[in-house]
Amino acid sequence: MFDSPLFLRLAPVLFVFLWSSGWIVAGYSARHSDALTFLSLRFACAFVALAALSVAVGAPWPKGRRAWIDCAIAGILLHALYLGGVWWAVRHGLPAGVSGLIAGLQPVLTALFAPLIVGERISPVRWAGIVCGFVGIGLVLEPKLVGVEPEALRAVLMPIVVNVIGMFAVTFGSFWQKARIVSGDLRTVTAVQYAAAFLFTLPFAFLLEPMRMEWNLTMTLVLAWSVLALSLGGIGLYLILIRRGQVSRTATFLFLVPPAVAVEAWLLFGETLSPIQLVGMSVAVLGVVLASRK
Repeated sequence: MFDSPLFLRLAPVLFVFLWSSGWIVAGYSARHSDALTFLSLRFACAFVALAALSVAVGAPWPKGRRAWIDCAIAGILLHALYLGGVWWAVRHGLPAGVSGLIAGLQPVLTALFAPLIVGERISPVRWAGIVCGFVGIGLVLEPKLVGVEPEALRAVLMPIVVNVIGMFAVTFGSFWQKARIVSGDLRTVTAVQYAAAFLFTLPFAFLLEPMRMEWNLTMTLVLAWSVLALSLGGIGLYLILIRRGQVSRTATFLFLVPPAVAVEAWLLFGETLSPIQLVGMSVAVLGVVLASRK
């Protein structure tokens, strides 16, 4: 299934949709829970679901201490530090537009480090695509960035730093996944990653937050979507794309996430889409087409 041409063509589209929905979920969850507390519960539920599935189908678990350590490191980088950094930053006042622009740094960072870490060659055409993608993100987020005063940015300096750390974490976590976890069943590999992410995040939630969690229908649906669609579906597709292709090419799909979030916010919350945002979406799509060409 994962090797079929149809799946490999549709996987990036589905991945962008699922990954972008995380921004919507973060907005809903912030109303009813603390960021790190929610993520700890999400990681625990994802581990239980994947572990039960792996046991039921007899999926092989990683062999040897080194393999378990590699999975744990990838889990801390890809899940605990990345998601924890982004959600904590937004929860503590970082405007979503600024956070989205920072998220656009990941494909750029990936392209910068790919030749050094995993020996990937970035062609001039792909560099042009990366530049187009980043410019497109800036245009999409421009209406949200215009209203942000310098004083407001200075007030959220620490959340900005934490958000940037999250971008570096997911970038190097992607490289670690590509270089160190080249085989093994992704169901058990991801289960170990979520266990490590839970054990890493929970102490910070306990120390930094009152661990608020308000249970209602919205919260239940948000948690279900976070576990099933994001932690299992979105992350699973991301790991499959990394294993099947180059890290830098996979990362360029993230340029489409802010435009997708803008469309979802337009559909769900009635937010307007300005002409400059539509132009930015087109530029971002062009960047992905150029940067992801084989």
